[in-house]
Amino acid sequence: MNPANPAPASSGGAKIAILFGAVVALLAANIYLFIKLDSVQNDLAEFRNKTDAELISVKESSSVSLQTARRNLSSLRDELEAARRQAAMAVGQAKSEANKHAEQLANRLATEQTKYERAQQQFQQELTQVSEAATTAHTKLGEMNTEVSAVKTEVAANKSELEKTIAELKSVRGDMGVQSGLIATNSTELDALRSLGERNYFEFSITKAKRPSRVGDVSILLKKADPKKNRFTIELVADDKKVEKKDRNVNEPLQFYMAKARQPYEMVVNEVKKDQIVGYLAAPKVQSARK
Repeated sequence: MNPANPAPASSGGAKIAILFGAVVALLAANIYLFIKLDSVQNDLAEFRNKTDAELISVKESSSVSLQTARRNLSSLRDELEAARRQAAMAVGQAKSEANKHAEQLANRLATEQTKYERAQQQFQQELTQVSEAATTAHTKLGEMNTEVSAVKTEVAANKSELEKTIAELKSVRGDMGVQSGLIATNSTELDALRSLGERNYFEFSITKAKRPSRVGDVSILLKKADPKKNRFTIELVADDKKVEKKDRNVNEPLQFYMAKARQPYEMVVNEVKKDQIVGYLAAPKVQSARK
């Protein structure tokens, strides 16, 4: 392997980038899904309320109009019947006036009958409009449900891809041969790891000096930094024991144990500068002494 171009670190960084890209895509898809579901629910509730209100309004107004028309028709029929009886019994001038009155009542009855029929037609038209609005709303809700189903399918696909990527990343091992968790190659990815809540993370920027720098529960002394080859050498002091990590690569998990934890600590250097290294220390959250 060429020290200036360490393949494992590069491959690990690429996988990490894919992982967090998948995480972002999954989160975005879930957010879109929740928004769409909320929109569907709101539209459905609005549609129901609007339809109920329109139906009540149509029924109330039509009921009043039709009842009024029925009463007028019934009253006019009674008056017309009475006028015709009077005309039949009357003679001379009285008969002529009675027939004239009966004719007027007949005309009024025809007019009211027309009004009644128009009221019925209007009632049917309004019911048809409400029904068409309901059909349109149902169609729109159906389209939204189709979109939601598509988003669910996409989320499932993203989740599958994410699980596949995570499975590949879990094969990464630290310098002690212990299976390592996910590693971050920059501050954005480190924030994502923090959100998982599996470990405590301590960022550091250590400059070459005579005295070690304190990071979390350990002290780190930078002995050598080669930015051209992305390699470095450090000395770790943990539990009053010194451990040298010599000629290591960037984004390589450096592992070591401490007495108070069963899981190993991991140190990752993301960047090597002249006489300086930048990275983070990952400490187990569960602190219990190893037996």
